[in-house]
Order: sequence, then structure tokens, then C-alpha cells
Amino acid sequence: MKYTILAVIFLALSSFRDPVVRSYQKLDDGILLKLNKEQEGDPQYVKVRVVSDKIIQVLSTPDNEPGEPQSLMVVGGKKAAPSWSLNETKETLTVQTKELRVEVSASTGVVSFYDKDGREIIKEAKNGHRTFTPVTYSNTPTYEVHRAFEIDGDEAFYGLGQHQAGLMNYRGWQVDLTQYNSVAAVPFMVSSKNYGILWDNNSITKFGDVRPYRQLSALTLYGKDQKPGALTATYISAEKSGKAPIIRPEKDIYYEFLQQQKDFPEGYSLQGGKVYWEGFVQSDETGTHRFLMPGSGYVKVWLDNKLLLDRWREAWNPGFSVFKHDLQKGEKHAIKIEWLPDGGQSYIALRYLPPIPAADVNKVAFASEGGDELNYYFVYGDNLDEVVSGYRQLTGKAQVMPKWAMGFWQSRERYKTQDELLSVAKEFRKRQIPIDNIVLDWSYWEEDQWGSQQFDKKRFPDAEGMIKQLHDQNLKLMISVWPKFYEGIDNYKLFDSKGLLYKASIEQGVKDWIGQGYVSTFYDAFNPEGRELFWQLLKKNLHSKGVDAWWLDATEPDILSNTTIEHRKELMSPTFLGPSEKYFNAYPLMNAKAIYEGQRQDFPEKRVFILTRSAFGGLQRYGAAIWSGDISSTFEELGRQIPAGLNASLSGVPYWTTDIGGFFVEDKYDRPEPRGDALEEWRELNTRWYQYGTFTPLYRAHGQTPYREVFNIAPEEHKAYKSIVYYNKLRYRLMPYIYSLTGQVYHEDGTLMRPLVMDFGQDKKVQNIGDQFMFGPSLLINPVYERHATTRSLYLPAGTSWYSLYDGKYQEGGQQITAPAPYETMPIYVKAGAILPFGPDLQYTSEKPADVITLYVYGGQDGQFNLYEDEATNYNYEKGAFTNIPITYNDATKKLTIGKREGSFADMLQNRTFHIVYVNQSKPQALNFEAKPAQTVKYNGKPKTVRLN
Repeated sequence: MKYTILAVIFLALSSFRDPVVRSYQKLDDGILLKLNKEQEGDPQYVKVRVVSDKIIQVLSTPDNEPGEPQSLMVVGGKKAAPSWSLNETKETLTVQTKELRVEVSASTGVVSFYDKDGREIIKEAKNGHRTFTPVTYSNTPTYEVHRAFEIDGDEAFYGLGQHQAGLMNYRGWQVDLTQYNSVAAVPFMVSSKNYGILWDNNSITKFGDVRPYRQLSALTLYGKDQKPGALTATYISAEKSGKAPIIRPEKDIYYEFLQQQKDFPEGYSLQGGKVYWEGFVQSDETGTHRFLMPGSGYVKVWLDNKLLLDRWREAWNPGFSVFKHDLQKGEKHAIKIEWLPDGGQSYIALRYLPPIPAADVNKVAFASEGGDELNYYFVYGDNLDEVVSGYRQLTGKAQVMPKWAMGFWQSRERYKTQDELLSVAKEFRKRQIPIDNIVLDWSYWEEDQWGSQQFDKKRFPDAEGMIKQLHDQNLKLMISVWPKFYEGIDNYKLFDSKGLLYKASIEQGVKDWIGQGYVSTFYDAFNPEGRELFWQLLKKNLHSKGVDAWWLDATEPDILSNTTIEHRKELMSPTFLGPSEKYFNAYPLMNAKAIYEGQRQDFPEKRVFILTRSAFGGLQRYGAAIWSGDISSTFEELGRQIPAGLNASLSGVPYWTTDIGGFFVEDKYDRPEPRGDALEEWRELNTRWYQYGTFTPLYRAHGQTPYREVFNIAPEEHKAYKSIVYYNKLRYRLMPYIYSLTGQVYHEDGTLMRPLVMDFGQDKKVQNIGDQFMFGPSLLINPVYERHATTRSLYLPAGTSWYSLYDGKYQEGGQQITAPAPYETMPIYVKAGAILPFGPDLQYTSEKPADVITLYVYGGQDGQFNLYEDEATNYNYEKGAFTNIPITYNDATKKLTIGKREGSFADMLQNRTFHIVYVNQSKPQALNFEAKPAQTVKYNGKPKTVRLN
């Protein structure tokens, strides 16, 4: 017996091999390395797991051997690992797949990634920062987690959700992954080197330069009179107040949250006032300083008399701005900040980061507030499409959205009565402006019944009949649903009786902004019972009346706007899974899960459609899209939407939209109704926003007053009206193209709204372009976001040639051009080799089948396109009920082949006609659906080939 026990001990020890006084174990899908810690905070164990030939999981823990993390984001990647090999040297363990070589230092556990040919892709940085720092939240011990990586000097970084500081490439900046109204945190970083890192952590996280921002007082400050110690702050009251200005020294500008509103000078009212901060700043370092300014109202910032920021944001919903400026060590740099709060309660702050230390210039890091382990996935690809596909392999596929969702949606904050909503629907149909969906925003309930899911009978006397009338006009209804309950209503009592509510806001008596103010809270979406009960409420009270889709608002969760992050955590604590600090960012994912899983179980034949204000890793698997939140109505804000949407797309979230026209407006637009130049500016802003919005994945107008319906923006003869309707009709003409792209989203992990780096990554000039993009494989979209613009400078990527969509004129790629951009049109170019299918003129997406398709073919290089169709509203495509018609063009032979139809589904179109228009360098063709085609092909599913002249 004694010898048997010794044998068991020997076998257990021998499973950990010891090349350099270090131990490792070979697993079925990777290796587990045990380290001798050199210092507190180092990993004790490092696990490298092969998920696929191109996906590697790295997991490390500070003490105990890692188990299987319970991920909220990751649902895939648990299958048997592909074939891989392990090579061992004295210093290194090497995991080799068909596509990757992963080296792990036997002494430090540092992981390095190489391609199959041995070229380094990225590697973890050695030391420099503790990986694990013990921390306790609500008596629960856990760790702050940090990991830095060494990167190439010319590498660019994207993704990470939706951020609205106007950045496309995050290189050199800090990205704050904290859920806010208009900020969506998705911890998936994508590199221009065709890899991504999915950081599997649910807490608030920083990426990039993760050093803490410093308050302004960390610089040497001087007043405008050169007196050292502080800037000169001048508070000027509204003219009618008769108050003298208040002048005082201020070391910091920190009025970011509700809690700091008390720090303004005693007796000073922001309403109608103005504030200046003036003086000089002096740094003890030379180099680029980066500044972060959360703010609302009108703000301008000058450094060395250079205007670095000039923007407006609604007072009640501050946004983030960043700018940078070079400071010289020991030199005084003049600073001036002008702030018009534009409200009785408004917010502003200013912080900075000193120059990045030379040793860290070629490093980026992730740093999270809470986690029991360090857990990330390295995702590699031959291109960025493969990287996004790898992300979806891990976190779940995005569905094909219902076809109606790809049409136009009209929304307003808000339709206050049943008659108001129905009259808008009637007007669209009367004017024959295409539309598929009307959205009913919040407050359709009685004032004191938030969370009841019941219509106010005085304003909506027959909600079921209202929805039926919409359906009879071939319109869908999406409705706003919040995870919020007023204290004391029946649904509150139901959730409270089961312990499914966050109670801190109730205990603190936190009131909202409605009427007299009501105390409320949110349900705990991390609790499976809470999710089930929430869906049952929606099913019973809204779905039963015919509601088609769900608008999930305030899903950050925004229990109390503009309070500190610490207070926000307190208000959503504890969660079912543990302290809110560990799970803060994942609430929108869990809330969407409630509706998706509930509806798919109870109504499996109906595609779920969710629009939510916030996002997290894996959101796409729940039939969900995101929108960019409560943004302001300015040309500057329109410009910021473009990189925000592009980075959301690179985060693996394929369906994204923005409030066309912006949500909240300056006084000049609506108090009173705009007149003169303000009215024309409003019309031009909406025209440009509608032009851009036509080519975002989801096409949706929304906002406060003035109303956003085209017929409320301008009269029928106005060029604004004509332009908006033109692009609306163009969107519907493009429906065969657009719906084919939604098919690619599911079947090929495709992306509709495509940053140029996705398709032209070899062209270094596109790395920082955040105001142009490809819509699908063929259309180069170039939004106009400056008033009075009649041209726009844009870049035509190299490696292909281009045609103007409107007149078919040819342009070489690889050049910066000045394109015509008159008020009515936005520059759009078509890639050589493109095959663009245009369908019939429609009033709604299901009005008639695309039995006649006008096929524009653009010469100059080979091309291909798959025309995709399915049953439009159900999930039968998951079972194979769909068709693809492969269409290819050979530029050398000038032959177009409409290939054999693949697949089938019930009631599919058996026969159709293709009208073919051929465009090439010597034969420009204008976009004209009434023109006689050069050739016509009758198609019955069998392949047809024609030569183009």
C-alpha cells in the first residue's frame, strides 16, 4: 500500500515537467504553466488554450490553479481543439497551430504571438506593472487586473465599442470602457495588423495609455495676471440678474457630476451665465499632452491662442472631448476656456495625461477594476473580416435582421397620443414616402406608472386597435421599454417581493425628472428569474397587443444620470452574480438576453428585433442593434457619429444607427420655432444627416422638437425635402443589395458599415480615415458634415479604381480628390468590379418581390456578388431555408455570369428578369432606373452568361 501511494504521488508530480525549476502540464487543448512568483502581483499560473488555428485563450491567476471562467461574453470556443503541437526548450514552451506560433516564457509566463512564418504579431510586455492588485468590493476580495503588450511603431487600433470623442485610430489615447448614455463599452480591440484581443472582463476597463488622468493642478498654474498657483476663474451672471462678476483662483476644473454642482461659487446661477478660466499652464515635461474634457453647454478651449475645441452639447447630457497640444518643459503656455453652461445644471471638467514615457510609446495595455483572473482571447485573421468572424465565433453569431428593419423608421421624442402617431403614419402613406416602422418612445403610460407597461387610456384609448391600424398600412411598431420601475406600482411590488430589484435608490429616495419627481429603481438583469419575469411582463402587456420590436432604453443602466461612477455602482449593487464593480459593464447584455431568449422560446417563428442604448461583448447574438444615444443636433456632432459607428462595426456589432438630425437641439432651432437663417441651417443639417443615415446599417430618424418627419422639416418644393426623399427611395431601390448584406452578416460573419482599413488595409493612408467608409463591398460613402459645403475632400483608396454613383465617371484610386457635394447630394463612389443590384420602387420592404432587378456592373476588375433571399421574418434560414444567386464578372472576357441558384425556401421567386447596365472607363452611365438597359436576361435559377458591350 505504501508503494502504491508513492507511485501516485510520483505520477502527479511528473505531469508537471521542470525545464528550469518551473513546472508545466500539457492539456488536451493547451498548456498550464506554474510559475515561481518573483514579486507580489505576478501570476502564479498561466494557461494557454488552443481554441482554433487562429484563436488562442490566455488565462492567468495569482494564486489558485485556474478553473473554467464563467464568461458572460463568450459562448463559443469550447469545442475540441484542432491539432497542435508543443515544443519545449530550456527557456520557452511553444504552442504551434496551422496558423500561429505561441511562445510562453517558462520563467515569467510572458506570452508572444507569431504567424506561421515566424513573424512577430504582438507580445505581452515584461514587468513594468503588477498584473494583479488585491482589492475588496462589498466584502468580496478580488483583483484589479492589468496587462500590457508590445506593439509595432505604425500599428493602429480600433473597435472597443462606440465612443464619441471623434477618434478613429486610438493609438496614443486612453479609451475608457465605461457605459454611459452615448458610450457603449465592448472590450474587443482590433489592430491594423489583422488581429484582435477580446478582453474577457465585465468591469470598468481602460485601454491604450491606461495611466490615471491627472487633474489640472498637477501642472504649474498661473493666473491671467501671471500670479502663480491657480488659473483665474471669472463667473459672469446673466445680464438681467444685475450681479457683479465673481472672480476667484481655481486649481482644478472639476464640475463633472451632480455632486460637484455645489462647488460653484455660492449664489452663482449657471442659467444664462458665462464662465472663463484664463492664465498659463507649465509642465515639467516636454512633449504631447493629451487632454480630456467631459462637458456640456457651449465650450471653447485655446492653448497658445490655438482653438483646440469648439462644441455644444445639451446641458443635461455631457459628452467627452479630447484634444492634444505640445508643451515645453518649464515654459508658460497661455490657456483660455470659455464656457456657456446653457442650462441651470451643466457639467464641465478638464484633465490631462503627460507625454507617454519613451519606454511605453510602443505599448498598449488593458486595465480592469475587478476580476478573479486575467482572461483574454487573441484572434488572428488574414484580414479584419476574419478577425470579426473570430470574435463572433467566440461570442455568438449575429442574426439576419427582419427585412422590414432594413427599411426606414420614423421616430420622435415623442408621439404623445394615439392620434398623433396614426396621423404621421397616414401622412407618410399619403405622400408615398417609403417607410416600414414607427417607434413609440417613452411615457405612453400614466405619469406615475413608469414600469407598468400599461398605456395611458386617456391618450392611447385603444392601443391594440392603433397597432392593428399600423399593421393594416404595412407598418411595424417598435416600443420603448425601460428596465425601470416606480416605487409602489404593482410591477414594482411583484419584483420586490422576489428580491429582484436594486434597492439603493429606493433607500436614498432618488427621484427622476418627471413631474414632481418619482422614486424608482431598476431590476437586476443578472438574475435569471428577473430576466424571465421582465420578459413575461412585456409578453403579457405589449407583445400581446401586437408590438413588433423592442427599444431598450437607459440600459447602461442609467438609474441616475450624471451621478459619479462610484454612486452608479452603489445604485446597482449587489447584483445576483456579485459586487457591481465586477459586473458593471455587462448590464445591457443581460437585459437584451432577457427579451431575446424569452421571445425566441415563446414565439420561435418571429425574428427578435432589439434596439438598445448600450452594448457589451456578445450583444449581437441577442438580435440586438445599438444606437448612439442622446446626442446633440450640430454639424460637429454629425461628424463624430461616423468614426463612432465605424468602430462599433469593428467591435463585431454589425447593426448600428444614430438619431438622424441629432436628439437635442440648440435654442435657436426650437424656442420658438426656427426662423430665417436658423431654419435654413436646421434644414441643411437634417439633409446632410439623412444623406449619411441612408447608408448606416439601420436607417432611423429620431429626436426632440422640431419634429423630424421630412414633411415637418421642409415643404415639398424645398431642396431639403427633395434630397431626403431621394435618398429614402434610393435606400429602398438598394434593398436587394442591403438585404444580401444582412444575409452575409449571419452566414459569413459579415459587416455592413466598413471602415476603409477593412478593405484597403495595405494602403497605409486609410488607417486614420474616420469620415469615409464602405457600405457593403461596393459603395464608398463620404458624408458631408460642414454647413454651406458644396465640395468635400476625400480619399479614393489605392488598389482599385472608382466610379461616381450618379454619373458613372471614372477616377483612379490612390488619390485625394475634391468631389462635388452640392446641398442635395453626398459624394458616393462605386468600386471597380462592383455588381450592384437595384430592385423596384417600394413603399415598404415587403410590398412586392424583386422580380425585376437592374444590375449595374462596373468594369475595371473582376467582381462577384451573392444575391441573398430568405423568408424575411422568421428563423428558417438557420435551418437552410434561403437562397443565393452567385453573380460574377470577368473583366478580361467582359462576361457576366448569373450562376445557378443555390438553396430554396417556401414561396421563393422562381423567375425574374435582370436588366443589365454596364459601366466602364470609356462608357460612363448615369444612375437612371428608367433608362433602357443594354441587355436583359430572363432567369429561372439556371446559370446564364452574357458578354457585356
